[in-house]
Amino acid sequence: MKPEKMRFKPHDKLAHYANHAVDIEFEFPFGFGEIEGIHSRTDYDLTAHQNLSGKKLEYIDTETKERFIPYVVETSGGVSRGLMAFLCNAYDEEEPVNASDENAEKRIVMRFHPKLAPVQVAVFPLVNKDGMPEKSRSLYQHLQKNFKTQHDVSGAIGRRYRRQDEIGTPYCITIDGETMSNGTVTIRERDSMQQETINIDNVQAYLFDKLAD
Repeated sequence: MKPEKMRFKPHDKLAHYANHAVDIEFEFPFGFGEIEGIHSRTDYDLTAHQNLSGKKLEYIDTETKERFIPYVVETSGGVSRGLMAFLCNAYDEEEPVNASDENAEKRIVMRFHPKLAPVQVAVFPLVNKDGMPEKSRSLYQHLQKNFKTQHDVSGAIGRRYRRQDEIGTPYCITIDGETMSNGTVTIRERDSMQQETINIDNVQAYLFDKLAD
């Protein structure tokens, strides 16, 4: 999550049992909204339970022999609100490089952290002939044992890159003529759009290294 999109908002009014309360808020497109609440309930709960049950709920410090009734910190976060925050945090639009081109489109990118991306790597053939579809499917089947992988054979290569950008896929691997002749593949990184060429036998190790963080 982008730190500049987050803030802590202390409560002005507290419940009778609390000595501090704060909301964690995210800046959505429509303004700041709570995604998690944190409340220090002091020793209110355990003291009440101890008094009514007659059972000691104290903690004894082994060095000082002091007795304490522990404080309870209550936290509550909504799954739907958290999911919405992750989606809004990841969403980005890039203006076309050639703004004068009427046909140029914005690049829509979901900049998910690799561990949150619904698809971590996409594999596709440059063209659907010359053995490339079979080679790409073989690599796809190999990679899907360890990564969330998608095989895409539909449309022009640029259109496939755009589709993967829109769902937040960090890495795209293209099987091309070089793969068939010398065993190398082209790997494209989502955010920078930079490409590099590596041997197909090193793809899995490359992805383990890139997706480890």
